[in-house]
This record gives sequence, C-alpha cells and structure tokens, in this order.
Amino acid sequence: MTERILGPVHPTSAATATLRPLVLGAVTFSPGSLLGGWQERTATRTLPHCAEQLEAAGALDNFRRVTGEADGDHRNMWFADSDVYKTLEAAAWQLGRTPDDAELRAFLETTAALVAKAQGDDGYLNSYFTVVKPELRWRELHWSHELYCAGHLIQAAVAAARAGVGAQLVTVARRFADLIVERFSRVDDVDGHPEIETALVELYRVTGHRPYLDLAKRFLDLRGHGLLDGGRFGSRYLQDHEPVRTAGEVAGHVVRQLYLLAGVVDVAVETRDDELLDAARRLWADAFGTRTYLTGAQGSRHRDEAFGDPYELPPDRAYGETCAAIASFHWNWRLLLATGEGKYADEMERVLYNAIAGSTALDGTHFFYANPLHLRTGHDGSHEDAPSHRLPWYSCACCPPNLARLVASLSGYVATTDPGGLQVHLYADGTLQTTVDGAEVRVVTRTGYPWDGRVEISVTTDAALTLSLRIPGWAAGALVDGVPAEVHDGYAAVRRDWTAGATVVLDLPMPARLVRPHPRIDAVRGCVAVTRGPLVYCLEQADLPAGVTLEDVRLDVGAPLVAGRLPDVPVTLAARGRVETPASDELYPAEAEEPHGEPIELTAIPYFLWGNREPGPMRVWLPVAR
Repeated sequence: MTERILGPVHPTSAATATLRPLVLGAVTFSPGSLLGGWQERTATRTLPHCAEQLEAAGALDNFRRVTGEADGDHRNMWFADSDVYKTLEAAAWQLGRTPDDAELRAFLETTAALVAKAQGDDGYLNSYFTVVKPELRWRELHWSHELYCAGHLIQAAVAAARAGVGAQLVTVARRFADLIVERFSRVDDVDGHPEIETALVELYRVTGHRPYLDLAKRFLDLRGHGLLDGGRFGSRYLQDHEPVRTAGEVAGHVVRQLYLLAGVVDVAVETRDDELLDAARRLWADAFGTRTYLTGAQGSRHRDEAFGDPYELPPDRAYGETCAAIASFHWNWRLLLATGEGKYADEMERVLYNAIAGSTALDGTHFFYANPLHLRTGHDGSHEDAPSHRLPWYSCACCPPNLARLVASLSGYVATTDPGGLQVHLYADGTLQTTVDGAEVRVVTRTGYPWDGRVEISVTTDAALTLSLRIPGWAAGALVDGVPAEVHDGYAAVRRDWTAGATVVLDLPMPARLVRPHPRIDAVRGCVAVTRGPLVYCLEQADLPAGVTLEDVRLDVGAPLVAGRLPDVPVTLAARGRVETPASDELYPAEAEEPHGEPIELTAIPYFLWGNREPGPMRVWLPVAR
C-alpha cells in the first residue's frame, strides 16, 4: 500500500519542476539510524501524546461545543482547530506507513467524524467563530486565522486522500474549500496568516479542480496591497506592505512569511510563472544570506516572532520558532524540486539536524517552541514563551503537531528522480525502491550519518541510471570511490552499469571545524562555534565543573578538537579553554582589568541534544580565549 502513496508535495506533470519526488513508501529508514529512530519515536510517542493533549487541553471539546456535546467556554487559542488538523495529517501519513495501527486509525476516524458533525450546512467550519463570534465570520481576517485553519484542514485531507484513509475528512475539506472558492473569488480579501495558498495548490494536485489553483494565485496577487489591518505590528508583520513579486527582503512574522513563500513556489511551478519563482529565489537569498542562524533557525525578535534587520542574530534572544524551522524545510524542498540546486538541500539538512531535531526531547513528548542559541545563567524560564527546558504542551500548541506531521512524512524528502536519474539529498541508513524511465531501481544505503561521513550506496537496476549524490557545502575534499568528487550545483554524478548491482562509496570528511560569524553579526563578534558535518555543537552547564559559570568560559582555538562519546551522544567533541573570572563585579569599570584565568577541559555536544539531562545554561557561540 505504501508504495503507491504520494507524499506531501507532488507537482503535476505539467508543472515546471526539475525534479520529481518519490512516493512516500519508496524510502524506509533503518530503525537504528538517527532518522529512523526519530520517525519511530514520533509514531510511538509524539503522535499519541499529541492526540492525548488535544483531548486534555480542550481542542476537541471546542468542536463538541459546536455539536452540542460539550458545555463551557472555548479553550486554547482561537485557531486551535489547526492543532487538530495537523495531528490528523500526521496520523494519515503514519497510517500510510503502518496501516494496521488500529488505535491510530480509530483516532483519525472518530476525530474526522466529529469535525464533519461540526461543519455548517454551507460548508463553513471553525469552532471559534461558529460558537463565540458567529456575527464576525470572515470579518476579521487580519487576525482570525480562519483561512489558516482551513489550510491545515485541507492539508490533512490531502494526506488522508493519498494514504487512502479518512474519506470523510476529504469530503469535509472539499466542501469547505468549495465555499472558500465561492466567496473569495468575488471579494478582495486575504487572511492575516498565510497557509491556505500552499494547501489549495496541493488540493488542486489531488483533485485536478482548477479553481483551487486559481484562488491560490489570486490570494498571492492580492497580498501586499494594504488590505489587512496590521495593528500595532504594522503591515510588514502580515507581509501586506509590498507585493511578493517586487519585495526585496523577507519581513515580519517568520512563519507567515515562509508559509507564504512555500505557496509562492507551488503556484509558480503549476502556472509556469517565472517571475513569481524568481521572487521566491530572491527572497531566499535575503533570508539565508543575512537573517538565518547557524542552526538554520530564523526569527530574532520575540515581540512579533519576526525577522530582524540584516545580521540581527543575537543568540540569547533568538526566537527561532520550531514552526518556522519546519516552514523553512518545506520552502527549501519546493525550491529544490523546482530548480534541482543543491543549496536548497543543504539548508534542509542544516535546519533538520539542528533547529528541528533540537525542538523535541529524546522522550518524544517534550518540546521547545523557541530555539535560542544561548540560554544564560540565571535565565528566568518560568514563562512558556522562553522556558529553560522543553514543555509537554503550550497554550499556543502549533509546534508539537507540526513536528509530528513532518517526521511522519520524512521519508518523502530523501530523494528524487528526473529522466534518467536518481538524486539522493538526505543520507540515512535504509532502503529505497522506485522506478526511473519505467525500470525498477533498488538502493541499499549503509551509513552512520550524520555521525560518520562514509556512505555506501548499492544500486541494482536495468536502467542507464545517473546517480547524483549531494555533496554538502561543508564537505571539502569529498571522495567518490576514493577519487575527488566532481561537483556541479552541489551534486556528484555517478554512472555505472548497475544491472548486476554496484556499490558507490561516498566519503564526506567530517573533521570538527571552528566557524566564525560574519563581521556584521555584532552580537557574536569575537566568538566561534564548533561544528562537525551537518551538526552544530554547544557547551552545556551539565558538562562543566561545579562552580564554573558558562559565560566565563573561553575556547582555546589553537587546541585540537577530539571526538569522544557520552551515553546517548555518539560523538562529542573535547576541547580546551580557560575560565576567565571577572576581576570585579563592577558592571562598567572605567578601565578593563585582567580577569583571573584557569585552564579547563571542555566537552561539546550536538546542539540538538541539549537539555535532555538537566535544565541549565547552554551556548553555541563561544568567546575566544585571550
């Protein structure tokens, strides 16, 4: 069954895509691999946890208030319906992989039935506006999230349709989508939170119903003309200050901007609109050239969850919302399919292994909403907006179910095909089965990636196949079968006679490296960060001697970085440094006094694993020892 399931993004044959995604079941991760273990933990821990929290936190009761099955006030955020829909999407993708999961199937079917029962006679569906503010339906689009919620319902229905489950959910979503087309094809309105655009395009791809694509394009063209009330944050917060076709920089609320740009790429490739695709690429250059953290996180302002100015990337005030990291992954995947350029896959890898992976605890049931690169000693983590450790749920619970839907479908983002070729973008131990030019292709990958840079790829096929292997930008000196890789647009092309089976060995050097910031990132001037392969490393209080304050630690950049290990950490990095204790407690001394310094042995761990032992300070960017 899984061999036939299309993944989350599947451009039509008429689209201008350079690469074609594989079906969802084409790739199977080995259980012992990092990605395989993460996917299994999501299935057994994160997804059931999300379902339990929807009930405990009242998101499902909001629908029951519509149907008359529950009393009391609406609970959670006014857009909490979207948390239900994202969890349903995750359940659908997971059922595509494990169709015999009776408990998960029951959750999907009973929840879909509840949602269907709450739907209005005209197709409208929103638990908050139906019960709390029925007179304001569609009248407060700058903040209502009505179309945002509808978009997540549609994406859940797309997953259900492709996985062959939850037929009732598909019916509900199409009824609502048809109502949206009927209304918004006639009025100049857009939603304050983009999401509906990419959802409508994917629904078009499932159904072939052109009005869905046309409305998505209409929403994009209407945005940027001041239709929305930006309130205290202004129109930039809502990306309504300038049309996307002419915008020169990303702006405002990061998740909204990136969801919008995912929709931009979807519409561009389906309508063959080169100007629109060029706009997405231009804004990508701005976002990743001046406003992205080393971990791939984006968003440096807590006040409005927004992009800051160019190079405004303070590590301790990094917002780096988990949903923004997921949106970045989605946007880069669409650009990769459209162009075939490896820089987009590089950013997918960076954000996946650092910002996204770091947002979930090893137990699979605790999460970060914001992802700073420095948690200070003495930080007040009493509020969920900036906690000192991961929490099981949030009043705004957008991130946990978003993680669940991404990881449940993660195997759909590993590889692609084009005429005569197979491209591997993300490396993981496991198997791949697909067809190229009508010929069966079987691939077995053996690797310890991202801990080990050796990747053995065995291919069997009758096709005259070109195997393209991504060479990450950090992998200087990469070898293919012992020979320096010839890299074009981020890939090394390998051609063999595969009929009897052949193995290609890719060696990606993974020395520990010191990375320095751009000189305009003044928040971390004079600091370095430690990386190895795709992983960013950090220092954590748990690895410092008692009595040492993390902010007093300085790194000796002349000392070697030596690989080691800890329980649950396959590769640590040992370093040397100094503890430079301030000579006085005076906050602003007239003359700098030489601090007292003592040597110290340091242990750095992967950023994505921080906070799994005990709460405490952490930092990625380390001041250099004098």
